[in-house]
Amino acid sequence: MLVIGVDAGGTSTRAVLATAEGRCLGHGRGGSGNPTSAGIALAADGVLTAVQQALAAAGADLADVTAIVAAMAGHDSNGGATPWLADPLTQRGFRGTLAFESDLLAMYCSGAVAPVGYGVVCGTGASVVRVQDGRIVATADGLGWLLGDRGSGFWIGRRAAHAAVDELEGIGPGTALTPLVLEAAGVPVEGADGPGRDGRPRGLGRLIRALYAQRPVQLAELAPLVFTAAEDGDAVARAILDRAGELLSGSFDLVRDGSGPVVMGGSIVSRPGPVQARLRAHLDVAEGRYPVVTVESGVAGATMLALRHAGVPVGEEHLALLRSGLPG
Repeated sequence: MLVIGVDAGGTSTRAVLATAEGRCLGHGRGGSGNPTSAGIALAADGVLTAVQQALAAAGADLADVTAIVAAMAGHDSNGGATPWLADPLTQRGFRGTLAFESDLLAMYCSGAVAPVGYGVVCGTGASVVRVQDGRIVATADGLGWLLGDRGSGFWIGRRAAHAAVDELEGIGPGTALTPLVLEAAGVPVEGADGPGRDGRPRGLGRLIRALYAQRPVQLAELAPLVFTAAEDGDAVARAILDRAGELLSGSFDLVRDGSGPVVMGGSIVSRPGPVQARLRAHLDVAEGRYPVVTVESGVAGATMLALRHAGVPVGEEHLALLRSGLPG
């Protein structure tokens, strides 16, 4: 029996072909697999590309696959299959079960099989969930860049932009973030504080125009600059990351109910630094003990969920075998 787990993200998609024992036979990558962010045509292409690569690595085809689970944010994450993916899979010979699961649940299942535990996902967005008996029973945040995502890559990137703007406007302290943000926005650093035509510093006017020309969520691309500046000792950057860690800790407290493993995934919390350190420190002093596991993606968890849908009673040995077979 073969199953496929798909971690369909807004930027890229990963797929894993595995046996009933959890042995990874092949893996693949594709473009965006989320129809909400990429549209149906591109999302289907992203998923199918990843799936076909995983199959080709093992010399298998879709007729050999018993179950496929596609884990993604939002779209059909409560279960069920819709034609945008079911139809092209069927046309390519798939006769098994297709199911959709939450990307948050897949991230948790990538690091733990305990019946009760927590998932902290923090990349571009941020969310914390409590898992019980294989399902999400409580969720904090995950409200998107406009209404929430506290402590996320977007939240951090937006604060970096604010720090640069505040320094240029003369209402904030000097920070190494300012030249980094200007460079990232394509604004010359040299002469940025010189007078512009509108009476503002020349660099400020150019930065404003550059940032407003982007989609708001693109501010998340500035988050790595904050880590860089903090590592170099910049106090403003360090304060931003410390606050991000505090906000994530607060979100964790909203769903906390007893002890259990905490699986952390996403570019912000999987990276060693002030955000992860703050959250780990909070978990250490919180009521009970919370062992922490960091994961890079939800593809192992999506494959674990596919095994469950195929009727396999999965355990620690399945997860360990799956994770050992994933590419670095």
